[in-house]
Amino acid sequence: MTLTRTLLPLAAASLLLLPACRVVGPNYRRPSVPGAPLYKEQAPNIFKEVEGWKQTNPRDEMSRGTWWQMFGDARLNEFELRAMVANQNVRQAEAAFRQARAAIRVNRAAYFPTIGASPSASISQNTGNKAGGGPATFFSLPLDASWEPDLWGRVRRSVENAVDLAQASAADLENVRLAIQSELAADYFQMRTLDATAQLLENSVAAYEKALQLTTNRYNGGVASQVDVAQAQTQLETTRAQLIDIGVARSQFEHAIAALAGEPASTFSIPRLPLEGVPPPVPPGLPSELLERRPDIAISERRVAAANAEIGVAQAAYYPNVSLSAGLGLSGTFKTIFTGPARFWSLGPALSQTFFDAGRRRGITDEAIAAYDQTVALYRQSVLTGFQEVEDNLAALRILEQEADRQAAAVASAEKSLSLSLDRYKGGIATYLEVITAQALALSNERTAVSLLGRRMVADVQLVRALGGGWDTSKLPTEQSLR
Repeated sequence: MTLTRTLLPLAAASLLLLPACRVVGPNYRRPSVPGAPLYKEQAPNIFKEVEGWKQTNPRDEMSRGTWWQMFGDARLNEFELRAMVANQNVRQAEAAFRQARAAIRVNRAAYFPTIGASPSASISQNTGNKAGGGPATFFSLPLDASWEPDLWGRVRRSVENAVDLAQASAADLENVRLAIQSELAADYFQMRTLDATAQLLENSVAAYEKALQLTTNRYNGGVASQVDVAQAQTQLETTRAQLIDIGVARSQFEHAIAALAGEPASTFSIPRLPLEGVPPPVPPGLPSELLERRPDIAISERRVAAANAEIGVAQAAYYPNVSLSAGLGLSGTFKTIFTGPARFWSLGPALSQTFFDAGRRRGITDEAIAAYDQTVALYRQSVLTGFQEVEDNLAALRILEQEADRQAAAVASAEKSLSLSLDRYKGGIATYLEVITAQALALSNERTAVSLLGRRMVADVQLVRALGGGWDTSKLPTEQSLR
């Protein structure tokens, strides 16, 4: 009897049993979450359309996976692309996704029969037989097949669970990418803010050197006192020290960008480039769209679906298991193994049912239900956190823009005050203390203005991250693509 003839009953039984199969456990429904029609910080027509971002439908053309290009910085574009290839956290997340895909194949294999062979050979001799004869070699060539039909949906729920977890892993990969992209952009803009601050301090040092020379000349001419010279020297050296101190933070940001880009900090350097311009507008869309646009929310939602499937797997243990097995083979000595009597085959079903397990199945089911409730709570909290982060950064951008306008006016006033103080000092009307006070006030306001620009750029980056960076759930792999 051939293997095909032996396994045909298994295949026929599977086709007969599949229509009658029942999938136990709850069918998945996405949990409800709190929402709002508009963000609190959102006002009509406040966000203009910009390239790659549309208020009407933020998902259109939003991949924009290269969202950082809206800043128009070629150097940032280069670092971001390098990070997506060489960053080790991205590679780790990509490997975890491949592992999750492999788990689907592991679970899906339970749909099909398991076929195996266990050939063996042995030599034996009856030493009590005085008729003579040498040892006999016996061969056994069995081929076994077994299959457990998925009558209650345990395998289907297991595959469903594996698919949901693989989708969560895919979203996690996107979330890691977005985190690396936004962190790199934030570090980059903070470093450029320090470059702008350094440029400002250098200009101040040059101005203070001229002021010191002026004061020294006036002292030599008997017009100014030595106190004025000492004060000018103190102001100059203090500003030089501040300029040197900028290097510490800038080096740290440069090293952080190197690590994010997957390169050793020792061989990585970025030329100085002061921050300029203003942050581009980023339309937030509607709160209801946030559920589709943030990969971390998608992770939580897919884990809810996976936990729901686990309940079905646990409940399937209450039902009996039916298995079908078949076997065929040859057994005998070398001379008899190919004769008719040496052949054998078997075919038969088996049924097993647990009647008492001291509450084990009930405990496993309760454990699965509790795990599901945990994932629902985490999902809802991730949605609330998403709304919070969008509102935080919308508020930050609005308030910082208003503050920047006022600060620009303060800078203009401080510079005018400094100019008047210098004129008064040159005319002998004011003391050098007035000049120093005006210089310190002007420098402080200019540094604040530079810092505000940097904070606005970082808030812009964080808003993009809070909105999902152009990603949406339509990019999740489907069950078919995960096969």
